[in-house]
Amino acid sequence: MGKRTLFRFAAGTAVVGAATLAYASLIERNMFTLRRYEVPVLPADAEPLRILHLSDLHMMPGQRRKQEWVASLAGLDPDLVLVTGDNMASPDAVPGVLCALQPLLDHPGAFVFGSNDYTGPVWKNPFTYFLPDRDYTEGVTLPYDELRDIFTGAGWADLSNARTTLKAGGRLVELVGVDDPHIEQDDYASVAGPVSPSADLSIALSHSPEPAVLDQMAADGFSLLLAGHTHGGQVCIPGVGALVTNCGLHRSMAKGLHRWPGSDAWLHVSAGLGTHPTAPVRFACPPEASILTLIPR
Repeated sequence: MGKRTLFRFAAGTAVVGAATLAYASLIERNMFTLRRYEVPVLPADAEPLRILHLSDLHMMPGQRRKQEWVASLAGLDPDLVLVTGDNMASPDAVPGVLCALQPLLDHPGAFVFGSNDYTGPVWKNPFTYFLPDRDYTEGVTLPYDELRDIFTGAGWADLSNARTTLKAGGRLVELVGVDDPHIEQDDYASVAGPVSPSADLSIALSHSPEPAVLDQMAADGFSLLLAGHTHGGQVCIPGVGALVTNCGLHRSMAKGLHRWPGSDAWLHVSAGLGTHPTAPVRFACPPEASILTLIPR
């Protein structure tokens, strides 16, 4: 290969790389998308029930487009809103989170927190996500108690290592959740046990979809497992998918709806609505929320 050809190749590669980075940082990360799934977990002849699953807002002050898009989801009139954590990315994020979620707080809801509800993000080399045993580094403390009070004050159930029942869509729903396994705050043993036969539906929440936790939830009979954390891989390869999940979950289940292996449960992993502030890019994995329409088996 001659010098001129090599130069042209290098220049072309640089242009393509710059264009891809610009697309991933300026366009795709703001292409908010609503996913729709049908999940066959209800008894025969039951009326459908609609769940709005939100995760990983990673809200920063001034992200008005994200706030307005999430707020508009109230127009879907879901029967139940479930949030699987990492709502904040700044100590000043609570007003933005509230702007996004305020219209949804009138609906029945429940939540668990993720690591980035407790502490803020710190810069990290993105290639460390390929290291299974990398150390977790905490940032500045975030106002999680303030956010928790807002959610619970609106009547949403805090499922951080907790279990409860609530009415949604005219059905009795049994809910269980754990605090974030990614930072080893989960304690499923304290809330474990078979699902109640009196419940019409049973749902389990965890921010990080760690298989050891999901196995226990499925073994107890919870028919729908919800999680976030993975960002769907955030930067994916078309035709290949996610390169990493940042947890023990296999890459093939980084986002979307899947049957949980060895059980009758379904797992839905949200690719989330935000990004880590130090890596504000998405490629082949736009930010998303999901409407899960539960239907008879």
